[in-house]
This record gives sequence, structure tokens and C-alpha cells, in this order.
Amino acid sequence: MAAPGENLRINADRLWDSIHEMAKIGPGVAGGNNRQTLTDADGEGRALFRRWCEDAGLDMGVDRMGTMFAMRPGTDPEAQPVYVGSHLDTQPTGGRYDGVLGVLGGLEVIRTLNDLGIRTKHPIVVTNWTNEEGTRFAPAMLASGVFAGQHALDWAYDRKDKDGKRFGDELERIGWKGEEEVGARKIKAFFELHIEQGPILEDEGIDIGVVTHGQGLWWLQVTLTGKDAHTGSTPMPKRRNAGLGMARVTELVHEVAMDYQPDAVGAIGHMEVHPNSRNVIPGRTVFTIDIRSPNEEVLDEMRARIEDGIATICEAIDIGFEVEAVGHFAPVTFDEGCVRAIRNAAERLGYSHRDIVSGAGHDACWINRVAPTAMVMCPCVDGLSHNEAEEISKEWAAAGADVLFHAVVETAEIVE
Repeated sequence: MAAPGENLRINADRLWDSIHEMAKIGPGVAGGNNRQTLTDADGEGRALFRRWCEDAGLDMGVDRMGTMFAMRPGTDPEAQPVYVGSHLDTQPTGGRYDGVLGVLGGLEVIRTLNDLGIRTKHPIVVTNWTNEEGTRFAPAMLASGVFAGQHALDWAYDRKDKDGKRFGDELERIGWKGEEEVGARKIKAFFELHIEQGPILEDEGIDIGVVTHGQGLWWLQVTLTGKDAHTGSTPMPKRRNAGLGMARVTELVHEVAMDYQPDAVGAIGHMEVHPNSRNVIPGRTVFTIDIRSPNEEVLDEMRARIEDGIATICEAIDIGFEVEAVGHFAPVTFDEGCVRAIRNAAERLGYSHRDIVSGAGHDACWINRVAPTAMVMCPCVDGLSHNEAEEISKEWAAAGADVLFHAVVETAEIVE
């Protein structure tokens, strides 16, 4: 396959300006973003992305999960498209770059091809996957999961947020429910550019992470049930404290994850305490456990140990419990050919690089099940993400997009 010359680079200023123009939509309170999926802000961000795609001459398609597909035609109408992209939705206190870099980096690939007058044999499609974050509607990577056949469409539509609003209803409300069948598209390859969301690349002074594997995960929602009682007048031995149970489970999750170092991680994220009054012993707690490992056997062992430990903890303090698995995907091994295209691109461009395992879930993890897939990562300051203080440099963004450009265009095959 032909590869573009080493002198070809994306327009770093244009990419950087686009990222920060998108960040004006759904601003957070501390410099980041709150553009949660299927909110009015999400709809506004989608509209801006559509306008930019139309300005670049792309044809926009939308499937029944609201995922956006912006296509630049290839010279061969029978050739399968090369896909590139990520997501525009954010955490409630999200940064400006998580997901957005991958979508707008993909758009910058197209803009650069247009600038240079380069045609490719295969079409190139820039993608914005719906509800990657999973913060409003669990699980994460919902639309790509339906695309890959991991979730049923009706099941996805029935997911509810904390206010009881259905995913399907909210998708229709903001006007982004398409008619295209989910998963009907054929994909030659999929590439996703993303910030690392960890400290390895910055700590080691490396420009590019070549993602070879992705961690699997379990999300477990735990409900502990004790008894509401007065904090001052209830004797300690008679308390059925669901808050105490949650505290002990928090320590349990940490201990289990530490037993499977160096790659396993685990923590409790979302937490609810009821009735959440200063002088009432909590009678009920609801919280989520997030455990991850690139080794499926280890991941399942961690889950079993945690569930056994919860039962032991609750028996000791006389409280009830329920554990529900609300999210799961197996560890991922990305396609060797796509990984090689990324590694070769970094070498041609003179960027330092290393193989890396993604610690976070990404849409690429699901798409890898139905098409050859790989990821490019760039550093982020202090490894911080899912935080409004999330930060990268323009140079890091440009390096990642340069590598993405070369890997995508090599795979899409330049037409002389």
C-alpha cells in the first residue's frame, strides 16, 4: 500500500482551534466540559460537527442509535471504507480532549486530504459514537456495543438515567435518531485517536502510544440494606450501618486490585447514601465498583473475590446486599495490521513511541470485534482525565493526528 511522504502533516493550528471551539458548547464550571450524552448541549455539539463535515464536503449518515458517520468518497465505489473517530459526549466534569480529539482529529485527516488534493481508493468515514462515556446512561460505549452486536437496540433504548428518562426518548427529543440500521455498515478498518488518560507517556517523555491491547472490565452495582437509626441514641452493637458496609467494601476493592499488580485496577466510583442526613445512620447505600485487567482470568478472579468479600462483610454487620453486573467487556487484542500501520507511521514521522495497554474502555474495543481496529494515544498532563483540569499540548495533539493521518491514508490507499 502506498504511504504519504514524511513531509505531510496535519494543520495543527486548525485542529487546536476546532477542539477549543467545540469546548464552548456545554462548558463546565472549571474550564472543562459538561456535554453529557443526549442533552441539549450534546445536540448542539453534534450540529456544529455536522456543519464542519458538510463544509469539508462529507456526506452525513446517522443510525438509529444516533451515531454520526461522515463519509469522504473513495475512487472505488466497491471498496470498503476506512473508519476513524471517537466521541463528543463528556463526563459531568469532563475535559476538553477526551473523545473530542479523536473525532476532530479524524475530521482534520479529511481537511488535510482536501488541502493537498489527495484522493484515496477507499472511502474514509469520520465517526461520532453515541454515549461512549456511559455517565448518564449505563453502560459505557453503548452505541458501539449495539453496532458490534453486543447489545440489543431495544435494550439500549430502555436504559434510563437517574431521573428515569429513557435513552430512546432522549435520542428522539434532541433530534438525532437516524433511520439507518445499526451495524449494517461494512468496515475495512477502524482507527481511534485518544489521549492516554494515564501518566506513562508523559512520565517517559514518549510522543505516541501504540495501543496493542485494551483492559477488560466489570462494572458491579452494589446495594447494601441496613436500617435507618438515630446516630446519637442507637447503641453501637445494635447498628445495621449500610455506610459502614460501603466503607469496608471500598477497602476490599482496593486490596483485591493491589493483589494483581502491575496491571489490575479497581475502585468505587458512583456512591449514594440514604437518607443522607447528618444524624441518621445510613440504612441503604448504592454504589458502583469498577475493576479492570488486560487478563480475563484475573478479571474474573477479582470479581469472584469481591463478591465473596461483600457477602462476608455484610454477614458480619447484619446488613443485606445485592450485586448486579451493569457493564462488562472482555480484554481486547487489537489487529496486528492496524497496530503495525500506527507503529510504522510514528517511525516514518520521527516520533518516539512505545507499545501500551489502554487502561480505559473505548469504542474501538467493541468495534475490534467486527473489524480490524487499533488506537493511537498521545500524552496528557499528569495522566489526568475525567476531570475539568484535563490538559494536553497542541504539539501532542498534532503528533497524534499526524500518526493517525498516515495510518488512515496508508490503509485507504492513495490514488496516484
